[in-house]
Amino acid sequence: MAKVALEEWKEQIRTPEIECMSRDEMSALQSERLVKQVKNVYDNVSFYRKKMDDAGVLPGDIKGIEDIGKLPFTTKEDLRDNYPFGLLAVPKEKIARVQGTSGTTGKLTLASYTQKDVDVWGECVARGLTMAGLSAADRIHVCYGYGLFTGGMGLDLGAQALGAMAIPMSSGNTKRQLMCMEDFGATAFACTPSYALYLAEAAAEAGVAERLQIKASINGAEPWTEEMRKKIEGILNINSFDIYGLCEITGPGVAMDCIHHKGLHVYEDYFYPEVLNPADQSPCGDGETGELVFTTLAKEGMPLLRYRTKDLTSIERAACECGRTLPRIQKFTGRTDDMKVIRGVNVFPTQVETALLSMGGGVAPHYMLIVDRENNLDVLTVMVEVDEKYFSDEIRRLDGLKAKVGAVLKQALGVSVRVKLVEPKTIQRSEGKAKRVIDNREL
Repeated sequence: MAKVALEEWKEQIRTPEIECMSRDEMSALQSERLVKQVKNVYDNVSFYRKKMDDAGVLPGDIKGIEDIGKLPFTTKEDLRDNYPFGLLAVPKEKIARVQGTSGTTGKLTLASYTQKDVDVWGECVARGLTMAGLSAADRIHVCYGYGLFTGGMGLDLGAQALGAMAIPMSSGNTKRQLMCMEDFGATAFACTPSYALYLAEAAAEAGVAERLQIKASINGAEPWTEEMRKKIEGILNINSFDIYGLCEITGPGVAMDCIHHKGLHVYEDYFYPEVLNPADQSPCGDGETGELVFTTLAKEGMPLLRYRTKDLTSIERAACECGRTLPRIQKFTGRTDDMKVIRGVNVFPTQVETALLSMGGGVAPHYMLIVDRENNLDVLTVMVEVDEKYFSDEIRRLDGLKAKVGAVLKQALGVSVRVKLVEPKTIQRSEGKAKRVIDNREL
């Protein structure tokens, strides 16, 4: 199926009364919901009652959305400390489902949803699928993992809300994925961007890419770049869209980009975004990078006030060319907890990906960062796969390529690196979130 050019795209908006609402109308809606939510958590969640009492804040102090800065923050550590059901605002009997992510302590980060929360989740994902040009006539191949991870279930709920056919493949078994995409006539698929690229490469290698009816891919759950988007789109001749979410807030469907790809529209009628300076928590201006913080304005089961996501981004509040007035967060530069400081320089994996994909050939967009400490100095080694057609070149040409990669990475990162060129398909492919960094330092 041919990729739809921007000028031919028929932009559809699922809920224009919300997605195109004026700023004043949206602020009024957010204020009404925030005031109710603050009273709700103060009355029903002992954790928040104590937090607010310690901060000297009472529900009556919150008159509108402009007062949100008076409220205390919530962190992932708070969720772990109250595992599994300590943050519920409703009786457990009203919880329709739980979702979770793995935690560093061995305990899950668990989020609880009422049926209304589940319905809102599906509706928000459906808004995003509509942004991608999808409708009830489409067949959506979901190869995110199902289970406690929110990816598979979120896209499944969105397809249901849209009225589209959901194909619940889950992850793994790439050969079978491609067979079912072709046999079922899938018109869209959803997975992590790293697995989308893997699927695209596998489809091209197997000679099935041109037979697929895919027109769009919905990719998220890990940071990726415009260069990777173009790579996926180029191989499959499709449009690719970035979706964002986290299970604590509502899984995928918190935000998604439209065909203009100038930021991810946040569904701020449900999830109020702040972008704050990580050092002092002061608000960042439009275009300034900071930590993304969310307040769930209408969630029933486990509402969260000012949840610190650790995702680094900036926000733009001007209306988009698509007609939506929802604010847009930009592609993430990384997270405060996957950023690596190498000899005093902040390094994100996405910087490496952008640099490699900008080279225009010689290396593949598959890499691994390995950080060691030698003689009290940090050493960064970047393993990079060589393109198939280059790997058989003579040593002199490979040495030249290695030097070129090293120079490009030093320019991009601001720090010198060791480059290790490896054979094609040497670096393990991911069917979930790609593991990009191994840090061997004892910090």
